[in-house]
Amino acid sequence: MSNMLILSITKIGDLLTEKRITKDENGQPIDNINLVIPEYQRPYKWTAKNVNQLLDDIIQAKSENKEVYRVGTLILHKDRNRGEYNVVDGQQRITTFALLLKALGVGNVSFLEQKMTDNPYNRFNIINNYRTLKRRVDNLAVQKGDLCNYIKNNCELIVVITENISEAFQFFDSQNARGKKLYPHDLLKAYHLREMNDLDAEETEKIVKTWEDLDQKTLAELFSDYLYRLKEWIKGNKSGELNEHNYDMFKGVTMHDNFPYAQFYKGAFAYADNINNSPIPFVTGMRKLSAFQLDTPIVAGKPFFDYAKHYFELLADIRNNDKYEGHFINDNKIMKTLNLRENRNGVGNTIVRRMLDAAILLYIDRFCPEKPTGTDTEMLDQFVVFAFVWAYSLRAQYQNLGWQAAQNYIMGNNGKVTNSFNLYKVITESDSPVELFSTLSDKILPLSYNDLPASDKYREAKVANINEKDKNDVYQNYLHFFVEHNFWRG
Repeated sequence: MSNMLILSITKIGDLLTEKRITKDENGQPIDNINLVIPEYQRPYKWTAKNVNQLLDDIIQAKSENKEVYRVGTLILHKDRNRGEYNVVDGQQRITTFALLLKALGVGNVSFLEQKMTDNPYNRFNIINNYRTLKRRVDNLAVQKGDLCNYIKNNCELIVVITENISEAFQFFDSQNARGKKLYPHDLLKAYHLREMNDLDAEETEKIVKTWEDLDQKTLAELFSDYLYRLKEWIKGNKSGELNEHNYDMFKGVTMHDNFPYAQFYKGAFAYADNINNSPIPFVTGMRKLSAFQLDTPIVAGKPFFDYAKHYFELLADIRNNDKYEGHFINDNKIMKTLNLRENRNGVGNTIVRRMLDAAILLYIDRFCPEKPTGTDTEMLDQFVVFAFVWAYSLRAQYQNLGWQAAQNYIMGNNGKVTNSFNLYKVITESDSPVELFSTLSDKILPLSYNDLPASDKYREAKVANINEKDKNDVYQNYLHFFVEHNFWRG
């Protein structure tokens, strides 16, 4: 068996209180499972937020009467010489379950008696997480005994056992690095599918197919570079990287959330969805109601998939300047210049273009109907000028631009850089385009030759041929539009 994997399933209670794996692939129990955290393992890094989330998930599964709640995978290396099972993967989760059982009053959790590696993470997190769980379970509305029995008998782990340490790490590596990487939007898909218990299999399959038909790389960019960053910037926060630790901002309100704020958002979505899927808009000629807003929580389950598809298509419209397609950005002169290769290549150009597209996305989300009128389009064109000048003021003032400088610019933390302020916050705090334009007219200042990086050679190159066009009537220098719209002092 040294070169074979043993696949099995265990109940949490059997593993942590009886030292037994419930059944192997032949349906037989495996006894004398002495779990050990080997010295090579990383520290216990789960925080109070992680353990609270696990407990909430278990309570929800119990309330939904799930007979089996699968809680992950445990990879074990069997050390025959010592009679021990080293935990290769699953340490964070299994340690938390042990702490949870102890908090519920279970006295025979020998897994917690082993000596842990002495480091700051283990010293703080184990004690703090136990205290967190103890406070939670002591104040739960459900009976502690019922919850304890559910954890022991209904929560299950898939267990992989091998006697070959290299094989154990190879399996771990294939699960985490060599296999398909799970991006945050993949984790969100799995989460929101679990929230769709009320849908039949055919409708669920249709929703999944629609999701899978979207370009997955573009979908990942939508969440990481636009939706996530906008949510942070709107709140006045710098934006880091969307990952498995912070993707919960897209989990939204669930059917079980009945606080007044949650009822409000669920009610608003249900009303818009009901109206839009009725004959009323067609019969009356009224505009469809917006079911989403970027600065509000998502409704979990099927609405999440509608949300993702809505913003996927909206961003695609914004990024496509074809005059015969889309409703919003069509044959825009500024965009024609920005789409030139020299204005698209490089880190700095990528950053400011995403800042611009994100601002346009937020403006359309807040102020434009699904099919804009001529007035809506004229207003949008005015906004594009303001947003372009704001974003490309940053590009003009940096010879080499990175995300740190861009974040400082967006937060308004760089007083030496002209037009450094949080445009996204200004948009969400405005009640109409007219109010927004009035604010931006005061805040956005013209650039001058002296605002450009100090190298005379660089400045001269930057402003050379500022009004030159190519054969397709496209301006070659984006600074032309600063001049055209009176945002250049020369």
